[in-house]
Amino acid sequence: MSDSSVPEERTASAVDAVHDPRRVIEAVLMVAPEPVPTAELAELLEVPVEQVTSLLGEMAGEILAAERGFVLAEVAGGWRFQSHPDLAPYIERWVLEGQSARMSAAALETLAIVAYKQPISRAQVAAIRGVGVDGVVRTLEQRGYITEVARDPGPGQAVLFGTTPAFLEKLGLPSLADLPPVAEFVPDATVVEQLEEGLRPRPRVEEPAGTDTAEPAADETADELGVGDPGDPGDPGDGAGP
Repeated sequence: MSDSSVPEERTASAVDAVHDPRRVIEAVLMVAPEPVPTAELAELLEVPVEQVTSLLGEMAGEILAAERGFVLAEVAGGWRFQSHPDLAPYIERWVLEGQSARMSAAALETLAIVAYKQPISRAQVAAIRGVGVDGVVRTLEQRGYITEVARDPGPGQAVLFGTTPAFLEKLGLPSLADLPPVAEFVPDATVVEQLEEGLRPRPRVEEPAGTDTAEPAADETADELGVGDPGDPGDPGDGAGP
């Protein structure tokens, strides 16, 4: 009995010596359906989290420097392999070819509001958008982008929604703190003033009674086209010659 236990111990130690932590991380991330947290990898390898964090950073840098078609990225609180950002046009063409299902503008607007204002209720989203959002909210829930995160302590205890890890995963962001600032999408005061000026109705100028406006309009058109006075004898437009 004792003889049979010795080879098993040697085999286990040999496996531990052969399998480099990098290979283990690569294998796990290759088959993981979702991003794997650093702490989970550290527990699997039985090494400190700091060591795994440093190792992941080195691996990510090496893959990026090698200009491979994929990268090791930290998204949604974990790590995963994903296609290189500059190859997105090819991936989109391959994934979306033959598919027509896309998120509507209403769904994108609602999702953006939830992402930046969460936790937020249906009524608050509707107040911002100015239309009912029940159907859009249900669609976003079904797709797994938003979920119930809390209840409003006020009257009625309305459901408060927030984004999910799947939302961060789709955008390739580590956390909500990495969302681009809203200020980048808001026009400055000069642009807003120009828009308001362009949309503001101009007051109508009253012409004096008995004034014929048809003749000046014709003259303005002639001037803009570079044509002389139709009554000028030197103008070839009246059919008269020298």
